[in-house]
Amino acid sequence: QVQLVESGGGLVQPGGSLRLSCAASGFTLNTFAIIWFRQAPGKEREGVTCISSMDSKSYYADSVKGRFTISRDVAENTVYLQMNGLKPEDPGLYYCAAPNPFTCSASLQAQSHSGFWGQGTQVTVSS
Repeated sequence: QVQLVESGGGLVQPGGSLRLSCAASGFTLNTFAIIWFRQAPGKEREGVTCISSMDSKSYYADSVKGRFTISRDVAENTVYLQMNGLKPEDPGLYYCAAPNPFTCSASLQAQSHSGFWGQGTQVTVSS
């Protein structure tokens, strides 16, 4: 089955860390640029970070720079999102996507609804 599956979300205290996984099955993830989005209740979808397919260059939203890190594990066919220093404004449904077509850039936007999209994993930050 061709799909993207996220995992690793949960409840964490402010200042804590989580590592989200975006695992691909049925296709090779490193041939795609990948983007992580998050969406909080009542808010619009926000691009958090992306990583390119060719050179693994990455971009981050200003709100997460210095705290979040995106990376690839080619052998695991997985993209990770390491989130450190979580803040009360970080909660939401985090989901990954390999839109097609899509170019990873500082705009952190994906115009296409095609490609592969995950269902998301919930992140809650609360003391």
